[in-house]
Order: sequence, then C-alpha cells, then structure tokens
Amino acid sequence: MKKNILSIIFFLVLTTQTFSHVKHFSYNLLEYELFRNDKLIGYHNYKIERKNLNLNVKSEIKFKITKLGVDLYNYEAISEEMYQDNQLINFSSRTKQNKKIKNTQINFDKKINKLNITGSENHLTAPKEYLVGTWWNHEIVQSKAQISAISGRVIEQKVVFLGKEEINLYGKTHNALRFNFSSSDQTLPDKKKLNTDVWYDEKTKIWLKAAFDKTGHWEYRLKRYN
Repeated sequence: MKKNILSIIFFLVLTTQTFSHVKHFSYNLLEYELFRNDKLIGYHNYKIERKNLNLNVKSEIKFKITKLGVDLYNYEAISEEMYQDNQLINFSSRTKQNKKIKNTQINFDKKINKLNITGSENHLTAPKEYLVGTWWNHEIVQSKAQISAISGRVIEQKVVFLGKEEINLYGKTHNALRFNFSSSDQTLPDKKKLNTDVWYDEKTKIWLKAAFDKTGHWEYRLKRYN
C-alpha cells in the first residue's frame, strides 16, 4: 500500500511539474524501428519543425509482415500535426492497410473551442485538450483521452505510472519512466482496446519505446534522434 501511494504521489508531481509543453519540444528528428516478435519489420520516423509558437510534426510509418517469403500484410501511413502556442490546430493522416485506405482530419474550431474530427469511423467534436495517440508528445500521460491517428476514434484512457526503469537501446542506456495506457471502457471488443506500455526518458521526456501484444508482441524502439 505504501509503495502504491508513493507511486501515485510521484506520478502527480511528475505530470504537473516536469512534463513541459509541446512548444518546448527541442528535437528535430526521431527515428524508430518497429519489431514484431523481436523481428524487424519496419520503421516509424518523425520530422519536427518549429517557428515562433508554431510546431509542425510530420511522420511516416511503413512495415510489412511476411511468411515464407509471402507478404501477408502491408501497412503505410503518413501524418502531419500542427500546433500553435501548445494547442493542436490541425491533424491529417492517410493510412493504407493492404488495399484499404483510411483518412483522418482534425481541426481546432475556435468558435466552439473544440476539435472537429472527421475519420473513417465517425464525425464528431471533442475537447480541445485531447491529443492524437502518436506517443512522441509526452503530454499524453495527462490526457483523459487520445484520438486514433488512423480512424479518428476517441479512446478514453487510464494511465498508470509503473515506475522507473533502466533500459538499453542500441548500446545506449536510458533512465526511463514507464507508463501503461489502457482503455477506460472495458466493454470494448479486444481489437479496439488500448493496452500499451510506453517509456519516456526521465530527464528529456523523449519517447524511447512502446510495447503491446496483439497477434504477436510489438515494440517501437528509438534508434536515432537529434
């Protein structure tokens, strides 16, 4: 019980004091390798540009699953996030899963002070504080919900701080903070439930790694950044 209370106190202090705003994000490039069952299957890269109070984040992800030399699943996606003075003002994505294409568009509507979301599954509004589930933005640990970058679906989430860990990536050791993200709504079908562990560097808050189990064990690992 004492250990759980200390973890809760540490998490509250961490999220209210040390997790800085998007406008203070200082990296220009994030490159991740994507593994399934410990086999390299693709990559996910981010390019970040900033000008005054504006932040632009472009991402590209590609991977494929093969068996006996046959491509069973091909996935490609590109997206762009735009922030102004720490507020998400625009997001767009195009995802190709084999031959199926999905598009998502999010815009901040100043008149109603909410996000307008048009995705493959819905058209709705959401609180302006909700973030896209692209993990690079460490502020997501404080968000009540995340928005699927693929479909635009709003996923109400529960975030649990699991503790500090020392992890090694490509020969470099990081002091990391580990969080678990799960769906608040446990009545969802398993294929739509969120259950992902995410590691952030304790000092810089850069996203280091993510892991989840869904038809295999998947991991994103940060390979290079500047």
